[in-house]
Amino acid sequence: MPVTTPTAIQKKVLPTSLHVLAWLVLIILPQLIINRYWGNQNRINWHFFSNAAVYGVIFYVNYLWLVPRYYFQDKRYKYVIFAVVVIAAGYFLNLEIAELLRNPERERAIEEAISKVMKDEKIVRPPFRQMQFYYFILLGVIVTVFSIGLRMIEQYTASERRQKELEREKLNSELAFLKNQVSPHFFFNTLNNIYSLVEINTEDARAAILKLSKLMRYLLYESEHGETSLENEIEFMRHYIDLMELRVSKKVDIDIQLPVDHTDYKVPPLLFIPFIENAFKHGISYREKSFIKVKMTTGNNRIAFVCENSIGSDKKEKHDENHSGIGLENVTKRLNLLFPEKYKLDIRQTPEVFTVDLEIELTTKK
Repeated sequence: MPVTTPTAIQKKVLPTSLHVLAWLVLIILPQLIINRYWGNQNRINWHFFSNAAVYGVIFYVNYLWLVPRYYFQDKRYKYVIFAVVVIAAGYFLNLEIAELLRNPERERAIEEAISKVMKDEKIVRPPFRQMQFYYFILLGVIVTVFSIGLRMIEQYTASERRQKELEREKLNSELAFLKNQVSPHFFFNTLNNIYSLVEINTEDARAAILKLSKLMRYLLYESEHGETSLENEIEFMRHYIDLMELRVSKKVDIDIQLPVDHTDYKVPPLLFIPFIENAFKHGISYREKSFIKVKMTTGNNRIAFVCENSIGSDKKEKHDENHSGIGLENVTKRLNLLFPEKYKLDIRQTPEVFTVDLEIELTTKK
C-alpha cells in the first residue's frame, strides 16, 4: 500500500485550499457590497449565488475535463466546440434560474426608472435581455480563458517538479555508479600493494590487512550514505596513507597536513582519495628521491585541498597516458554532479611535478 507523505498531502491540500479561498472571496466580497447599499435583499442574494454557481460550473467543466482531455491533447477544434456548448448551456440554465427568482413588480419599477433616465439623457439603451446575453457570454469567455491559464500554470509547475525529481534520481544513480567504480579501482591497487608486501615483511603485511579491514568497514557503512563527516573522510585518508607508507622506501619524502578543525563539514565519501592514490601510484621512484605532499585546509564553509607529487624519470614516458586514470576521471564527474559551479579544480603538470589544486564551497554542515 503506498504511503502518503506530508509533502504529497501538502501538494493536494494547497491547490484545493486556494480554490476554496478564491471562491469565498468572490462570494463574500460582493455580498458585503450588496448588504451595504441595498440591504438584506434575498432575491438579489439568490440571484447572485445562482450566477456564481453557473460560472463555477463553466469553470470546473473546463478546468477538470475539457482542458486536460482536449486542449492539452491537441484537439483544439473539439475543445472550442465543447466550450461553446458549455457556455451556451450555462446561459440557458442561468435564464431558467433567473425566471424562478423573478420579481415582476420590482423589475417593472426598475425598468421604468432606467427608461426615464435614458429618455432624459437621450441615451439609446439596448434591450435588457440583449445586454444580459452580452455580459454573460463575455464573463463566460473570461472564465473559460482563466481556467485554461490556471491549468497551464499548474501543468508547467508539475512538469518542472517532475523534471527536478528525474534529475535528482539521475544524480543519485550516477553518483552510486561512480562510487562503485572508485571502490573496485581503489581495492585493486591496494591488494596489489599488500601482495607485494607479503613477500617482504609478514608483520607489515598483517598490519596492512588490518588497515585494509578498517578501510573496507568505512566503504561498507559510511560510503553508502550520500554524505559523511569530513572527520571520517580524513580518518579514512590517514588509514590509506599509513597502509601505503608500509611499502614506501625512505627515499620518498611524504608530507601530510590534514586539518583537525572544522572537521564537522559534510562531504561526499571517497572524494579526495583518488588524488592521493594517484600520487602514490605515480609519485614514487625507486631509483631517485621523490616526494608526495598532501595538504588540506578548512574554514568559512570551504575546503582547500592540494596534492603534489614528483614525476620520476622512470615514469615520465608513461606519465601523460596514465596519470589521469579512472580515479581522477570519476572524481571530476562527481564534482560536476555534486558541486556545480561551486568548486575549482586545477590540475597542473611540469616535467618534474604533478599538482592537483581543489577548492570546494560547502553549503551544509553536520
